[in-house]
Formats: sequence, C-alpha cells, structure tokens
Amino acid sequence: MTAFKHSVLERFLRYVKIDTQSDPSSITIPSTMKQKDLGKLLVSELLEMGIKDAILDEYGYVYATIPENTTKKVPVLCFCSHMDTSPDCTGKNVNPQLHLKYDGKDLILPNASDQIITTAAHPELLDQIGNDIVTTDGTTLLGADNKAGIAEIMDAANHLMQTPAIKHGKIRILFTPDEEIGRGVDKIDMKRLGADYGYTMDGATRGHIEDETFSADAVTITIYGSSTHPGFAKGKMQSAIKIAAQVVGSLPRDKQSPETTEKREGFFHPVHIEGSIERAVIKFIIRDFSTDGLSKLEEQLKQITEKVVKHYDKSSFEFIVTEQYRNMKEVLDKHPEVMKYAMEAVERCGIQPHRTSIRGGTDGSRLSYMGLPCPNIFAGEHAFHSKQEWVSVQDMEKAAEVIVELSAIWAERS
Repeated sequence: MTAFKHSVLERFLRYVKIDTQSDPSSITIPSTMKQKDLGKLLVSELLEMGIKDAILDEYGYVYATIPENTTKKVPVLCFCSHMDTSPDCTGKNVNPQLHLKYDGKDLILPNASDQIITTAAHPELLDQIGNDIVTTDGTTLLGADNKAGIAEIMDAANHLMQTPAIKHGKIRILFTPDEEIGRGVDKIDMKRLGADYGYTMDGATRGHIEDETFSADAVTITIYGSSTHPGFAKGKMQSAIKIAAQVVGSLPRDKQSPETTEKREGFFHPVHIEGSIERAVIKFIIRDFSTDGLSKLEEQLKQITEKVVKHYDKSSFEFIVTEQYRNMKEVLDKHPEVMKYAMEAVERCGIQPHRTSIRGGTDGSRLSYMGLPCPNIFAGEHAFHSKQEWVSVQDMEKAAEVIVELSAIWAERS
C-alpha cells in the first residue's frame, strides 16, 4: 500500500451533521429533499479532487468517474454507498463524539444518561481496544450507516486521484438516496453508470464481505369488516380492527419472527397496522434466504388470515404480495472473481477476510439483478438505526484501503 494520508475521519464527521433521514410515507424522489444537501456537498468535494464529471441528478443520485490510468482493458468498477439514514431513529442535530484510544470500558454517552454502550451488549468493542471510536451523544443515531461508507469511498477516491502510481481502470462512484426505505436503486440510470461490477460499502465488522442477503417480499393484508351504529350493533357489527388484531395475535410467538430467529431462519414481521371498523390494513415484511422459503411463509400467513376471517360471515380480506429484492448470491456465484478479488484486497490490507451472509438487504441485492454483480464490503458500522450506533476510525481507514487495493487488483488481473 502506497503511503495513505487518510481524510476519512474529518469527512465522516462533516457528513453525519447533515440530516438525510428518508421518509417512507413520502411520494417524492428522493423521499426527502434534504438528502440532496449531502449530495451537493459530495459533488463539490469530488470536483475539488479533480473528478470533472461529478453530478447530482434530479432524483438525488450522485455519479462520478475516476478516470483509468492504464492502457489495459479493465472492467469498470462501481463503489456505492447510500446517503440517507434510517427513519427508525432521529438523524437531526447529530453531535458525534470521538473517544480516543478506547480502553475497553463501557461508553457513556454524554447527553443521555440511559444510553450506555456496554461491552456486554456490544462485544465487538473489545476488538477495538487502542482504536478511536465515534459515537453519538445519545440523543440521535450517528449515521455511520451509511456515511461511513461514503467517507471511505471519498477517502479512497482522493488517494487514487493523488497517487497515479496506483494503476487502475475506470472507477465509477455512486451515492444513492432512500436505501433505508427500499427505494435506493429505483431511479438509477444503469446506462449512465456504465459499470461491469460493483461493491457496496455498507457492512459492519472489519474484514467481513457479504455475498448473500435475504430474499424479501412485502405483504399487505386488507380486512373488510361490517360497520353499524354501536348502540344497535349486536349480531351485526364485525370490526375490521379487531379482526386484524386477531390475525396479528395468531402469529407464532416462539418462531418465525425477527425477535426469535437467527442465522438462516426466515420470518414474517408486521411493521404497520391501521384501520377503522370497516377496513383495516396490516403491512408485513417477509424474509428468507430462498424464494421458495418466502413462498412458504406467505402461504402460512395467508392460511392464518383465512382461519381468523372465516369466523366472520360479513367480512373478507385481500392478500397482496409485492416483490422487494432477491438473494444476490444467485448472481454472484456466476461471477466468482468479484468475491475472489475482494477477499484478496482485504488480505493485502493485513486483515483476515470473512465471507458471510447478511440478514437484510443492500442496494447491491437489487443491483446484482439489474446486471451489476455487487457484494457488500465492511464499512465498520455497528448498532445502526439506534442511538448507540458507533464506528471505529481505524476500521474506516482500512475499508478505504481495501477500495484502493481492490481497484489495483482488477487492473493487475486484466
């Protein structure tokens, strides 16, 4: 590795202070215009690096190109991270805290006495002794998911632009909005992107590379009840609210839910419920590592609903399944060099690589099925979507170095 003067920390601290929380109830693209505030800053910084074609498009996507500096014919790589933060926890007025030379003790967050990052709950902290840790002040999320990835890509881009001795092919940079609400690739211009292979920088533990995600569907169950005046409702009223509550109450309590599953176990998970006497809606997410597993869970959920509703002669239900994304491993297995080179890049940075799966999805899940095979590389983010979110400065630096090494490996192998 050519001597690397990192800028990742200062970039990260700058980016997390910009509120980019996405909004699932919004119909605009991006879902919140404030995401463009970060996009504008990133374009400005990319232009300052000498990357001449950096742009922010109307939908909130940032595109940029690090030009090739070799005569070899090298596949075009894309490094991608998302700009939005989760709607699950406020991202306004983020006040990052830097804990220098972490000593292995629990981290007490200064502005919320009930927020303590303990090593018991976060054993990964014990691998960070001596490193520098960034946390929140306890009142917001941090935004390492995924501004750590953005800072790493920007750090690596700056290093590559300043270090022509590192030979590489054309590298495309892509920053997306609305990943946290499942719309991160909805408006990507794949022709404009023009990449052959991609890597999202959106993972957790140092050295981990994920080539497998959940497959995911959404299910909307609409219950149609029967309403009448409550004073004269005996034998007539059938409340859609109560029927919906029965459906949720009939779900398995010790299995097939997020709180009772791990590893390769799938689940169905009610995420929203609303309604009136006449009509109630329950929204579910369904997750499994196989499409067949999704189908089985959906059929089970439909049977649970049928069993409840059949007791109400004036009521009915509608069951709608919407595809969200599929396990990217089915695509990546057809392009083994994508993972092989990523593993080698991690090793070159002095880290033991770990090939893992993720109980979730990334932009790479859908990008892989859009023609851009795209595994997920660690960014160092931990406890995301919460006020106890944290990231290691040294992990972010290593992730930036992996990007540089990976770019060089693709040129070497071409």
